Amino acid sequence: MVRDGVWRTSSRSGGDGNCVEVAGFAESVGVRDSKDRQGPTLTFTPSVWTAFIASTRARQSNNRR
Repeated sequence: MVRDGVWRTSSRSGGDGNCVEVAGFAESVGVRDSKDRQGPTLTFTPSVWTAFIASTRARQSNNRR
């Protein structure tokens, strides 16, 4: 993940407004609701975020079989 503080929406988002945005910062990864950009932000350590992504990808892979 790029750690430039720029909020990004997944390229796989359907465009229906039900999205989250993710930004990589120096010491954390932030996640927020794209419909409420001024609202609360969840923050994770980079290692926890990496584990979350790996787990999500593994589940998706298992569901495709």
